[in-house]
Amino acid sequence: MRIQFIYPFFLIGLLLFLTCQHKTAFEIKDNIPVVHLIAGEKDTLQLSDLFYAPDYSIEIEPVPGFFTSLLPGKKSLIIEPSDSSEGFFLIPFHLHQQDYAIPVMVEVLDRYTFTFKPDTPPEKITLFGSFNNWNRDMLPLKDEDGDGVYQVEVSLPPGRYEYKFFVDGEEFIDPTNPEKVSNPFGSYNSVLTVPPRHPETVFLHFKRMNMDEKGWSLIYVYEEEGFQGKLAIDDIKVLLNNTILKPGYIQAKGNQVMVNIPGSYLLGDGTLRITVSRQGKTTPLQTVQWVDGIPAGQSDSHFTWNEAIIYSLMIDRFLDGDSSNNRPVIQDSLSPKTNFMGGDLQGVLKKMREGYFDTLGVNVLWISPVIQNPDKAHREYPPPHHYVTGYHGYWPVHPTRVDDRFGTLELLKELIGEAHHRGIKVLLDFVAHHVYIEHPFYQEHPEWFGSLYLPDGRRNLRLWDEHRLTTWFEPFLPSFDYVHSDEAVEVMTDNALWWLQQAHLDGFRHDAVKHIPNRFWRVLTRKIKERIDYPEKRKTFQIGETFGSYDLIRSYVNNGQLDSQFNFNLFYTARYVFLTPDASFKILADELGKTHTVYGMNHLMGNIMDSHDQVRYMAYTDGDISLDEGNTAEIGWNHPPEVDHPESYRKAALYLAYLLTIPGIPTIYYGDEIGMTGASDPDNRRMMRFDDQLSDYEKEMFQMVKELIHIRRHHSALNYGDFLTLFADNNVFAYLRSDVNERILVVINKSQNPQTVQLKLPSVYQLQQATDLSSGEEFSVSDSELTITLAPVSWRVMHVTSEVN
Repeated sequence: MRIQFIYPFFLIGLLLFLTCQHKTAFEIKDNIPVVHLIAGEKDTLQLSDLFYAPDYSIEIEPVPGFFTSLLPGKKSLIIEPSDSSEGFFLIPFHLHQQDYAIPVMVEVLDRYTFTFKPDTPPEKITLFGSFNNWNRDMLPLKDEDGDGVYQVEVSLPPGRYEYKFFVDGEEFIDPTNPEKVSNPFGSYNSVLTVPPRHPETVFLHFKRMNMDEKGWSLIYVYEEEGFQGKLAIDDIKVLLNNTILKPGYIQAKGNQVMVNIPGSYLLGDGTLRITVSRQGKTTPLQTVQWVDGIPAGQSDSHFTWNEAIIYSLMIDRFLDGDSSNNRPVIQDSLSPKTNFMGGDLQGVLKKMREGYFDTLGVNVLWISPVIQNPDKAHREYPPPHHYVTGYHGYWPVHPTRVDDRFGTLELLKELIGEAHHRGIKVLLDFVAHHVYIEHPFYQEHPEWFGSLYLPDGRRNLRLWDEHRLTTWFEPFLPSFDYVHSDEAVEVMTDNALWWLQQAHLDGFRHDAVKHIPNRFWRVLTRKIKERIDYPEKRKTFQIGETFGSYDLIRSYVNNGQLDSQFNFNLFYTARYVFLTPDASFKILADELGKTHTVYGMNHLMGNIMDSHDQVRYMAYTDGDISLDEGNTAEIGWNHPPEVDHPESYRKAALYLAYLLTIPGIPTIYYGDEIGMTGASDPDNRRMMRFDDQLSDYEKEMFQMVKELIHIRRHHSALNYGDFLTLFADNNVFAYLRSDVNERILVVINKSQNPQTVQLKLPSVYQLQQATDLSSGEEFSVSDSELTITLAPVSWRVMHVTSEVN
C-alpha cells in the first residue's frame, strides 16, 4: 500500500522536473549568419562564430552534395560542397534536443588570367589588388612557356576589383586594360569588373502581410527574367529564427509564395528569413523582424541596432566645457593642430543637455578613447616627422584611468546616464592593439608584446599587410603579441569588460581590428555574452575598423566576434562615383549588390562620408583636393582647405541623402552636419563650431542633415527594408526600400543640370502615388511608371503607396 501511494507522486515529481528542464534548456538566440562557400572547396568553421552556446555538442544531419565532419572537441565543423553545388542550402543540426539549421550560400567561381610582359626579364613579378588585401607576395606570375609573357590565374567572385603588378619593387598598371581609376597615392589602379555568373536578375518581392489573432501571412512574388513556370516548395528556403520552417506553413502558386506564421511563434523577439534558390540562381535574402510580437519599426519604444544612427566625435575637438582641466603639452616644435585643444567630457555633456543630439536626431554616440594619454610629444615615424601628442586618445598609458584633461570616470558615467535618459546609446573607442611605452603593462610584462625589429633587421613599423598581426604603428607604441601570449589576451579582454561594466557602456568601436588575431575577438565576445549580455538580457554592440578585402573584413563579422565593421569598400566606391561627373551610378549599384551578397540586405555595417582618418568630403567637393592627390596630410599643414563655393554644401548633403537611405548604419562624423572641411589627419580634426560661430550656409546645411536624419528615424523601410535598384546612369540613381510596413523611393541627381527620369516600378506592388517626405508634393503613378524631374544636385525621398490620398 505504501509503494502504491508514493508512486503517483514520484511520476508527478519526475514530470515537473522534466518540464523545468525543458523550460530552462538553452536556445540559440543569435541569427546564425549565412556561410559563404566555394563549390568543391573545403572550409573549416568555428561554431562559436555561428552562434553562442554554453557548449557545442551538436549533431549534423547529412545533406546531399555536402561533406561535413565535426573536429574533435566539436568546436569546429569541416564542410565541403560538391563541385556541382550552387545556390542556397540549409544544413540541419541538433543541439540540446532542439532543431536548427546553418544557412549556406555556395558559389561557383570563374577563373581569370592576368598577364604582364615586362621589357626585360624580372627577378620577381606579382599581382596584387583589392582581392588579396594588396599583398605584394601572394600571387606570383610565371612565364611557363618562355615567351616573355608572365601570367597567373585567380578565381574571383562577382565584383569590382582594383589591382596592379609589382615588378622588382615598382608598381605598374595593366597595359592591356584601359579601365583605370586614380588612387590616393598620386597614381592609378587598373580595374576589373567580374559580372555575375547568372546575368538574369532574380528578386523576391514582399507584396503584403495579413495579420490577425491566428498569426501572420506574408505574401511574396518571385521575379526572374523569362520565368513563367511554377515554383516548387523545395525552391523556397525559410528560416524561422534558426529553424527550418515546415513545408506545411509554406504555399507556392505560380511565382507567388505565401508563408504562414502561427501566433504562438511570434511571442517575444524573432526573425524570418526567406529566399528562393533554383538552378543556381538565388534571390537576396528577405528578412522580417519582430520585437515583442510587433513588426520591427512599428513602435518607437523598441530599439534594435538596425535603427542606429551614429554620431562620431573626438572629445578633445568637440567643446571645451571645463577650462580648468586644460593642459596642452609644452614642446617648442609642436603645432596646435596636434596638441590638446581643450575639448572634454563636460563639453559633450553640455551639448547633450542643451538638446543638440536630440535636435539633430542621432541616437548613438561613438566617443573617442577616454583613457589616460601621456604628457609628451613625439615625432611621428612617416616624414616629415611632425611632432604629435595623444590628444586623440590612442596612446594609452594606463588601463583604467580617464584622462584628466577630459574629466573623470564619474563624469563619464554621468554623461552616459544622461544619454540613456534621452534614449541615446554610447559606444566607447577601445584600443586593444597597442599601448604607450610607459604603460604599466609594457613596463611590467614586456613578454606580452612583439619586437620592434624583424629577423632581417628591419623595423616592423607600419607594415600593414606584410606583418599584419605584429606591426607597430610608432616606435613608442608597442603592439601586443596576442598570437603568443594567452595572458595578454585574458588581461586585455578583461580590461574591455571592466570599461563596459564600470561605465555602463552600450558597446565599443574597436580600433585596428585586422591587426589583432581573431582569437582575441572570440575570447572578448564570449566573455561579454557570458558575463553581461545573457545574464542581463541585453545586447552589447561592437563595430570595428578594418581596411582590406571583403573576405578579410567579413572574417571578423559574425556572432562570435564583432557585430559590424565600417564598410570602407563601399565608401571608396561611393565617394568616387559621387565626386566623378562621368562615373556611372551603375558602379555604385554593383558595389551595393556586392555588399548585400556578402553581408545581407539587412546588415549592420557602418556607412560613412568622413572619419578621423579620411579627408573630409567637403575638401573634395569644393575642389581643394582631388581623389588622386598623393599627400593630402601636407595640404592640411601648408594650405588647409576652406569652403569657397556655397553649392558645395548641397553636394555634401546629397551624399548624406544617399548615406541615410541605404542599408547599414549611417555614421555622422562631427562637423558633417555643418559641412566642415579639412584635409587628412590632423586637419580633419578641427575644433567643432556651434550656433553663432556658423555661417548661414552651415546653418542651412544643418537643417538639411537634420531633416534627412529624422526621415530615416521615422521610416522603418530605411532601417529594415530590402533594396532594389530601379535606375542608374551617370547622373541619376533611383532605388526602392520595402519592409512589411511601407515602401520608400529614393531618387538622387548628382548632375549640375535638371534631370527627368521615367521610373518603372515593380508592377506587383500596384503603386499609385508617391509623396515627397520633405515637400509633401504628390505624384501619380500610372501603369507602374513614375515620371519625375529633379533639380540640379538634388534628391527626393518619397513614400510610395498603392492607395491615393
